[in-house]
Amino acid sequence: MPRLGQIKETFKSTQTEIKASIRKQPWKEVLIFFCFVLLSFGFWVLQSLQQEYEIEINIPVKYKNIPPDFAFAEAPIEKVTAKVKDRGSLLLNYTFGRSFAPIEVSMKNQTEEGKLMVSKKSIESDIQKQLIATTTLVDFEPQQVEVAYSKRIRKEIPVAFVGSIQTHAGFKQSGNLIINPHTVSVYTTQQVLDTLKEVKTVFAEIKNGTKTTTRTLQLQKVGGAVVEPTQVSVTIPIEEYTEKELEIPVTCKDLPAHYKLRTFPSVVKVICSLPLSRFKELSANDFMIDIAFADLEQNVSGTLPLHFDKKPSWVDAATITPNRIEFILEQSND
Repeated sequence: MPRLGQIKETFKSTQTEIKASIRKQPWKEVLIFFCFVLLSFGFWVLQSLQQEYEIEINIPVKYKNIPPDFAFAEAPIEKVTAKVKDRGSLLLNYTFGRSFAPIEVSMKNQTEEGKLMVSKKSIESDIQKQLIATTTLVDFEPQQVEVAYSKRIRKEIPVAFVGSIQTHAGFKQSGNLIINPHTVSVYTTQQVLDTLKEVKTVFAEIKNGTKTTTRTLQLQKVGGAVVEPTQVSVTIPIEEYTEKELEIPVTCKDLPAHYKLRTFPSVVKVICSLPLSRFKELSANDFMIDIAFADLEQNVSGTLPLHFDKKPSWVDAATITPNRIEFILEQSND
């Protein structure tokens, strides 16, 4: 039995090896077949590239020295499409990885109104300079560049900041934004200028600001117009803020001499938020809470709300405590 078992095991092992060999054999044949196919395709490509073909190439058109106060009457031509002929192997140079220098059109020394023209001969010359010696220029479109233009109207338009300003805790914007220049020159038609009130910056975001920040921002494009300059400098003043408490008297400057006014209280507290750098600069004299005599005469409740008649513009927030007072208005017998 042991002998028989060994024979069976040997048979099974041999059978497995034969099956594996059969499975591998077709794949080898397939791979060999594909190798021959690829070689055949390669030889066919090489032979094909020796024949002549025609292809189209696009050459950009670039307009130079355009005065800002000049406008094209219609969209100018942006490219010239050229049809060229050569061997396939050489045409690959134009198809893969090669960029063409633009055909340059200059508006220098042009009159205020008229047409900008580039002749067929000039365009053909610019194209030929960029072709390989064996390449034939069959045709190109358009045959010439012709664009009508006229002079625009100029107007100074204010710049508006567009964005979000967020400061770190304890810090605030301490003044108005400084935009330099605060106006820009806009060249366009009268119809556009009649509706254009401001030129906006692109959106800018300041996060966790702790100091004065200056950004150079591009301006948003205005349809049918040229804007100069195209960018501005925006300064956002940011400072650390603190609180200060002051005592301010309540007054009535236009009180007639034969009247006597008593207020309860006569002095109120003012708590304000201000830049730390100007803490010592602020005093009670910078505020005024003055009641008009007419308000006293017409009042029947004996109480009046309080508001500031004078307050520094750079003080961010200020509250009066209490915000209402009681009063007694007495008329003197004298």
